[in-house]
Amino acid sequence: MEPVARATGARRGAGPTVTTTPETDVVCLGESMVTFLPSRPGPLADVPSFERTIGGAESNVACTLARAGHRARWVSRVGTDGFGDHLVRTIAAHGVDTTAVARDPERPTGIYFRTDGERATGAEPATGTEPATGTEPATGTEPAPVSEVVYYRAGSAASAMSPANVEPRAARAGHILHLTGITAALSADCLALLRTLTSARPAAAPGAHPGPLVSFDVNYRVGLWRTAPEPGGQVLGELAQHSDIVFVGEDEAAAAWGVTGGPDAVREALPEPAVLVVKQGSVGATAFVGESAGVFAPALRVDVVSPVGAGDAFAAGFLAGTLRGLPVRERLRHGHLSAAAVLTAAGDLAAPPPREAADRLVALDDAAWEALRLGRGWSAGTPPRTPPGARGPETANARGPRTANGKNPGAGQPGEGLYGGTQAEVDA
Repeated sequence: MEPVARATGARRGAGPTVTTTPETDVVCLGESMVTFLPSRPGPLADVPSFERTIGGAESNVACTLARAGHRARWVSRVGTDGFGDHLVRTIAAHGVDTTAVARDPERPTGIYFRTDGERATGAEPATGTEPATGTEPATGTEPAPVSEVVYYRAGSAASAMSPANVEPRAARAGHILHLTGITAALSADCLALLRTLTSARPAAAPGAHPGPLVSFDVNYRVGLWRTAPEPGGQVLGELAQHSDIVFVGEDEAAAAWGVTGGPDAVREALPEPAVLVVKQGSVGATAFVGESAGVFAPALRVDVVSPVGAGDAFAAGFLAGTLRGLPVRERLRHGHLSAAAVLTAAGDLAAPPPREAADRLVALDDAAWEALRLGRGWSAGTPPRTPPGARGPETANARGPRTANGKNPGAGQPGEGLYGGTQAEVDA
């Protein structure tokens, strides 16, 4: 893996290169909950049974990164109940290190119920049903309907996380530490923990791992902040200012900070992070690195199955590109591809496309990229076609991803079985 640079200072630059090897690539800290999905469409009051799964912004990022081949650790607290057992087992089954998850004998594991179409991930009050703010998928699509969701997370084990019971070494053991604004809203103790991890960064001994880059997804949720200990906009701005990589939606910036006028206006209001990614809903996303002008990557067109978890997948794809030392435009495209995999599958999680296949799509020229349309299950199906005349990474007039020798993938060749067949066709 390419070494990752740590940044310091306002509009921080690349900073010194990390030359020592941390214990893991990315540490994701936050609450995950057991999710109950209805057995059939309809209001929650009329649903006779539910299927059990999991959901949580930070654990979603960890699972996506682990399935993409990176080392990922999830740090959290769960109850000593069966739901906690299920969470830890399920997340570990994705390849995530769960050894830093603590068990709380006095508080339960959080749970929530939702119907299809809910846009948020772990983002509402314990008994709230209001749509979340700032949850447009990071990749292009028509907004999906917001459905009914009921949370039971007040007093959960994860809401008791604090500087006193989370081991700092476990949280700071990676190249990147990923946090979200959801955790900050859970309790005063959780907010104190995030402040400790973002602003109180201990100096490293000579030759030691200098500590992680801090990645922060604003994830502004109006409902959660109604009962939070401090005003949401103020807290989220503070945490973002002390982070190295920040993800925020245009609508989130408007709702939390009153910032309008596009990505440049958001950057002007938030100059401190070394990397700022402004998500623009179905339009795309713009990333700013240091003092450089923003780099824009348009969103992909997808056939949406469920938008739940798309923003988490986008962050995971971007962070995966960061770990590999890719140019910012390629990081954005990897984010869009990871989001597209989730948007076109049921549930919070979906297998990201294999790295070689994703790299081929990321290398497409602008016309071919913008012409892609990804259908249900595309990341486990057959290659999407690029339109006549579009230039792919190896050849002009490509009809799909090519192998290293420039031939279309055939039976048994790389590329077979990677994307969603006829549903992943381009509008020619």
